[in-house]
Amino acid sequence: MTAKSVAEDSQTAGELLPERAPAYEPPAPADELAGLVEKARDYARGASAEGTRTAYLSDWKDYVAWSGRRGLPAVPPSPQAIGLYITELVTGGGDRRRPLNVRSIERRLSGLAWGFRQRGHALDRQDRHIKEVLAGIRNKHLQPPKQKAAVLASDIVAMIGTLDTGLAGVRDRAILLVGFAGGLRRSEIVGLDHGEGETEEGLGWPEFLEGGMVLRVKGKGNRWREVEIGRGTSSRTCPVAALQEWLAIARIVHGPVFRRLSTNGKRVLTGRLADQHVARLVKRTAIAAGIRGDLAEGARREAFAGHSLRAGLATAAAADERYVQRHLGHATVTMTRRYQRERDRFRVNLTKSAGL
Repeated sequence: MTAKSVAEDSQTAGELLPERAPAYEPPAPADELAGLVEKARDYARGASAEGTRTAYLSDWKDYVAWSGRRGLPAVPPSPQAIGLYITELVTGGGDRRRPLNVRSIERRLSGLAWGFRQRGHALDRQDRHIKEVLAGIRNKHLQPPKQKAAVLASDIVAMIGTLDTGLAGVRDRAILLVGFAGGLRRSEIVGLDHGEGETEEGLGWPEFLEGGMVLRVKGKGNRWREVEIGRGTSSRTCPVAALQEWLAIARIVHGPVFRRLSTNGKRVLTGRLADQHVARLVKRTAIAAGIRGDLAEGARREAFAGHSLRAGLATAAAADERYVQRHLGHATVTMTRRYQRERDRFRVNLTKSAGL
């Protein structure tokens, strides 16, 4: 064999065979896999908002307790049992204090589906034992949603006038003004952090600019939006100034913006406020300010909640609906109109435009 043929054979072999056998890689150590498992669990937990998970867990516990009282297994899912369960929910039977409305029952079913998924089972909500019972419940009990009263700008001014000048008053004034001007949900208000990525549960942060501030907010469906809040005409009613004052007085340079206070109200704690605080604050200050004095006391207490701020901005804003829709983060203008308690329905008159 010539030197040339040997070289050619070597070249052919090199094209057919890998230059080097792959190095042996030992399996990943158990602690590394455990770390990946924990990270995967963190991501899975982050697939839904903390408030949603809390509600779903409460729904699941209620169903498990109901199943136990009836001597039925909670797992695997039984469409027949779930049909009976939602029937009890809407009628207020058993030891229920009061019947649930249709939307609460639909949310309860979503919680059950979540609970079964955590345990490796799928809930078929299209099964006739669930679907037909739910359809009958909707036909008989579904009512238009009860909307909370909107608080307008003049109402907000009256409401902040009921607050004192202590730490709680400064904090709550910022909550009302920022919540109203931003058209924020109560979870978005208390979910604000001082800066980006400072806490795992944070839902946004403010950026202060010369003309106002921009809130980066993560709302429903984990969708991010920018909320632009301009400066007000008075330092007393300016949401930007109110938030800056609270941050300075409370000495907050990291973490949650709106925090709990000590029992005596003289010390700012590290814990984030619960979103229920916003609802209680709106209700308390609206009643103290005499808003909707035409209603009976019980009706007034039911009229106001955290959504009163969001509805108030949607109602009061004298701007094109497209801008209000973007500000509130609504997918459609139809949803925005649901928040507008009073609006000029005939501003665009298609009858005249058509020539009549």
